[in-house]
Amino acid sequence: MTERVTLAGVGLHTGQTTVVTLERTAPGTGRVFYRDNRPIPAHVHAVQPSALCTTLAQGPDKVHTVEHLLAALLGLGIDDVAIQVTGDEIPLLDGSAQPWVEQLQRWGTGQPTVEGVITEPIQVAEGDRFVAALPSQQLLFTYGIDFPDYPAIGRQWVTWVPDQEPFATAVAPARTFGLADQIAHWQAQGLIRGGSLANALVCDRERGWLNPPLRFPDEPARHKLLDLLGDLALLGTLPRGHYLAYKAGHRLHTQLAARLWTRVGTCSTMGLGAAHQSLNML
Repeated sequence: MTERVTLAGVGLHTGQTTVVTLERTAPGTGRVFYRDNRPIPAHVHAVQPSALCTTLAQGPDKVHTVEHLLAALLGLGIDDVAIQVTGDEIPLLDGSAQPWVEQLQRWGTGQPTVEGVITEPIQVAEGDRFVAALPSQQLLFTYGIDFPDYPAIGRQWVTWVPDQEPFATAVAPARTFGLADQIAHWQAQGLIRGGSLANALVCDRERGWLNPPLRFPDEPARHKLLDLLGDLALLGTLPRGHYLAYKAGHRLHTQLAARLWTRVGTCSTMGLGAAHQSLNML
């Protein structure tokens, strides 16, 4: 079995080519990024505010747009891995988690690792946008989006039940998407410099999708669910529950992860899974 995987590509926001090498590590070591051999733990405590992506930082070192790779690791049940990054952003590749899954699926169980259980609702909301963790006998994820000004997207809901459908086929292929009339704005802010029709779906108000076909009729909602998984991966393992989001984004996702972690109490960023046993108190 291959113990090391390397992929290279352009970062969505920097537009720079970076190289990422993943290597399996001992059980209990967790998921850890490295810049010049300096660690940046994939943990909620390392989250730094950023636009349109999830950024992790440790001291002066940062790594941006970690969510698709972390979603792949969580979805495949790969809990312990060292991730060496030559630049400061994870490559966008084709805009989904599928390229990571194709290289890594033999490393994991094919399902998120579950430890503990949620017994009381926990929610983060802002206006009509929210993300919540609810009690459930089964691990499942639901995401809703609503773009009334973009008929090609409209309102979509999707639910993924890991016990019923593999991450590799249900979620991983869903690509990131953008709105045509917002591209100039974000580029003026120094973002999405590496975005293109080859690595992101783009939707226009009048013309619809500029680069069809879609991989799923509800691909935008599935990609938002993928983003949620990547942000929840900052917990290490997941307590069993129903994770429900509507019109949320990375900031609300990571706020929910932080609230879940607060219920656990403090512990080392290594061996994260053991601490989740205390989530039975939720």
